[in-house]
Amino acid sequence: MTLVHETDYGTPAVKDGAPVTLTIDGFEVTVPAGTSIMRAAMEAGIQVPKLCATDMVDAFGSCRLCLIEIEGRNGTPASCTTLVAPGIQVHTQTERLAKIRRGVMELYISDHPLDCLTCAANGDCELQDMAGAVGLREVRYGYEGESHLGLEKDISNPYFTFDSSKCIVCSRCVRACEEVQGTFALTIEGRGFDSRVSPGGTDFLSSECVSCGACVQACPTATLTEAKVIEIGQPSHSVVTTCAYCGVGCSFKAEMRGNEVVRMVPYKDGKANRGHSCVKGRFAWGYATHQERILKPMMRDKITDPWVEVSWDQALDRVAKDFTRLRATYGANAIGGITSSRCTNEETYLVQKMIRAVFGTNNVDTCARVCHSPTGYGLKTTFGTSAGTQDFDSVEDADVVVVIGANPTDGHPVFGSRLKKRLRQGAKLIVVDPRRIDLVRTPHVKAAHHLPLRPGTNVAVMTAMAHVIVTEGLANEEFIRQYCDWDEFQDWAAFVSEPSRSPEAIAPLTGVDPAELRAAARLYATGGNGAIYYGLGVTEHSQGTTTVMAIANLAMVTGNLGRRGVGVNPLRGQNNVQGACDMGSFPHEFSGYRHVSEDATREMFEELWGVPLSQEPGLRIPNMLDAAVDGSFKGIYIQGEDILQSDPNTAHVAAGLAAMECVVVQDLFLNETANYAHVFLPGSTFLEKDGTFTNAERRINRVRKVMPSRSGMADWDITLAVAKRMGAQFDYTHPSQIMDEIAKTTPSFKNVSYALLEEMGSVQWPCNDKFPEGSPIMHVGGFARGKGKFVVTDYVPTDEKTGPRFPLLLTTGRILSQYNVGAQTRRTENVLWHDEDVLEIHPHDAEQRGIRDGDWVALNSRAGGTTLRARITDRVAPGVVYTTFHHPATQANVVTTDYSDWATNCPEYKVTAVQISPSNGPSDWQESYRRQADQSRRIAKLDAAE
Repeated sequence: MTLVHETDYGTPAVKDGAPVTLTIDGFEVTVPAGTSIMRAAMEAGIQVPKLCATDMVDAFGSCRLCLIEIEGRNGTPASCTTLVAPGIQVHTQTERLAKIRRGVMELYISDHPLDCLTCAANGDCELQDMAGAVGLREVRYGYEGESHLGLEKDISNPYFTFDSSKCIVCSRCVRACEEVQGTFALTIEGRGFDSRVSPGGTDFLSSECVSCGACVQACPTATLTEAKVIEIGQPSHSVVTTCAYCGVGCSFKAEMRGNEVVRMVPYKDGKANRGHSCVKGRFAWGYATHQERILKPMMRDKITDPWVEVSWDQALDRVAKDFTRLRATYGANAIGGITSSRCTNEETYLVQKMIRAVFGTNNVDTCARVCHSPTGYGLKTTFGTSAGTQDFDSVEDADVVVVIGANPTDGHPVFGSRLKKRLRQGAKLIVVDPRRIDLVRTPHVKAAHHLPLRPGTNVAVMTAMAHVIVTEGLANEEFIRQYCDWDEFQDWAAFVSEPSRSPEAIAPLTGVDPAELRAAARLYATGGNGAIYYGLGVTEHSQGTTTVMAIANLAMVTGNLGRRGVGVNPLRGQNNVQGACDMGSFPHEFSGYRHVSEDATREMFEELWGVPLSQEPGLRIPNMLDAAVDGSFKGIYIQGEDILQSDPNTAHVAAGLAAMECVVVQDLFLNETANYAHVFLPGSTFLEKDGTFTNAERRINRVRKVMPSRSGMADWDITLAVAKRMGAQFDYTHPSQIMDEIAKTTPSFKNVSYALLEEMGSVQWPCNDKFPEGSPIMHVGGFARGKGKFVVTDYVPTDEKTGPRFPLLLTTGRILSQYNVGAQTRRTENVLWHDEDVLEIHPHDAEQRGIRDGDWVALNSRAGGTTLRARITDRVAPGVVYTTFHHPATQANVVTTDYSDWATNCPEYKVTAVQISPSNGPSDWQESYRRQADQSRRIAKLDAAE
């Protein structure tokens, strides 16, 4: 095994441009116009020495190593900043150039520590490589004069160090922070000899740095070095795999030394991330070896008993025996399961197959129930497919971007960085969110319009935008007549045109300035390519499905579909939530979103699986819990999902789990749900398995095993073993065989295979005979359902009402450094940035209640209460409070209600009526959780130290 090598071409590729032919060192080269001579040379296999140039950022031309000579021109221009021209004769190696380069390198080395043999970057240092490349053999300058060799290291960041004594001030880190990440946290301070890189005049941990790692990746020396590289040494081999955090689906090179991860390096050929990363994917993988990870199966008879470690055979026999007994005693519909959006496509497919074909029921659901199930229902109804329409590259052609109910810079940061780059290039932004997210105003980015709507009024705002577009004659009639149902459009247009749906009429309800709303609607309709990106702030409402359809209506009425730069794009929460849905994890659908009542589909599965299948939809997660409380649901198999922390109305979830006779949890850590489990099966991390994830853009990416499973079994092995013990004839020996079955049974995956993924890197479904290499853009030349369907989206107020007892509205979201319920990120150094959930409250509301910043406050709703610290901020409007849900000590879902989306039962997390009052501090049970969290942090530090 060797390291996966990626060529650095020095400057970014030029996508479009007429062919230009020139000669470099006697070789004829043809490249697009606008290409640098450096890149043209590199594409021809001719390496030009460089230090300040890298193909992740624009050319800078400061290091003076990449000089060239051009016949007929004076001087020695930098090849990185000089563009190709027809017919020119370029020389990259002459005696004159060699002398200049050695002189330049001699100056660099004269002010650089000569500790190469003990330096962490030894063997992976561009300065070292270039010294050899230019033939430097001696340094004529002494070290007695003034230098930078005594500068102190900045070790404040837990993931990398900054050694300014080794900095050559090439500005690559500064440019990466600006151009790739878009944070602008780094700068060059001072002038001349005093010039140096600075994180805003403070240390890295205290600065605006978001620890994405772009600066570390860009650094050509040991100035910025990963802590693990310093600790372990240089990696010896690497494997390309896919991140297991959010729905962006970033590709990484897992660089290893033996079976130990040294670093995760974003893969430039990764089509979702294009070589960029965030703090979670880049650095927060230490949970895989955390001491709290459970590596042996455990069992107990009652949930009040202590856990007992057992062998795999004992645990698997117990699971098979219990579910067989429950099925025989109470019937197949008394048992069911939940698939994981953190597991691979192959693993989720196998679990739903086991539940349908072995358990004998359609009682299977997935975490998309509580996040993006309205996306599936809404987009399938309007467009014909349950997924987003674009690839992430499409944003590069957007002229107007609408972000509604999403916070990309925190929840999907790599896409957020790409979006910010497009906005800096001139695209306009409309933010529809109750909270002032960073995108509203961040360095070099300012939203054209921010519509701070009252939580729960998404439908009213979207319909009012449609009102403006239709009544002001801004609809794209040509698109509508050609691609949509004209009669349905007319009915819908009459509905949205009613005066009661104007921006002025709904303003008292939504709190949105009518003039701003009108201006935003006009901009979206007339500003060129219009793209809509949305998140859980759309779906987690009682009208989540209605809002998704209202968004689809807006895209259709303006013709913003079927080409690059437009579309309707759900930003999926977990790494494989799209894939879990695709694989048939809903109780009413087989893989590929085909209803269980469809005879032909069901018969195809029956023939393949060799068992009869039920045509009746099964129970959703909340229905399973309801039935358990009622006494008719007895056992559940939970693959990688902590429903006690993630699902609404925690008390009801606990009651449902406690009422069951057999609860099996398959996970990495003893989570909250495991408190009610009878069997715990240790899961595997993404680093320990083979398979595929499908991200938010429908991209199927390979997950490759980089180390042996620490528990002894991958997740698919566990499901396979349980199914076989229950009599199933499952004969897979590798996940690729499961994918072959997925392709055989699922039309949108027909041509997908591991061989194709190895060849192409990744593909986007549908990938079939019509689209053999996948479909980056959906609905080109027509909709999947035939004609686009306009749906009347009447606003229905939520049943969750504010009043004298509960006058405020609570909404929730995520933060950059933490992920979901925090099971993974809380067991890494990411807790340095966010070690507890806090409640954001407007100064006016805080003053009324006598609350100061940092005070403990009681948060109470009709469902329950908790305590947490207050953060006073004008990010939220008066009457609205906000918190995250990453820490179990907060128990944010204790206060959420049972209200849910009318079509899918997706919980209404984003609208809860609450009251805030001063508190003396956390409750006893919260203190217990905090002590456990402190213990986890101490263990994480010990792990890091070891």
